[in-house]
Amino acid sequence: MAAISLEVHGIVQGVGFRYMTKILADQIGVTGKVLNKNDGSVYIEAQGDPEKLSAFIEGIKASPTPAGRVDRVILKSIPENSYTRFSVAYM
Repeated sequence: MAAISLEVHGIVQGVGFRYMTKILADQIGVTGKVLNKNDGSVYIEAQGDPEKLSAFIEGIKASPTPAGRVDRVILKSIPENSYTRFSVAYM
């Protein structure tokens, strides 16, 4: 199992990005959380098998919502967490 964080910049707030990210995560089978940041970006933590994480990252880069646009993704490896599902979090 691997764990990553993604900081996603672009048109990612007010377009259903967090909820579509949850749907994508559930379809692929990764756990974690997604939340809006005050600077207009979206922060994601995800964990799962490396192959599933790769598919998840590609889905995020392509924008899981048609109304959104991803301009930049900052990807980091992080320690594993005890997530049992993927959730939409609030700051």
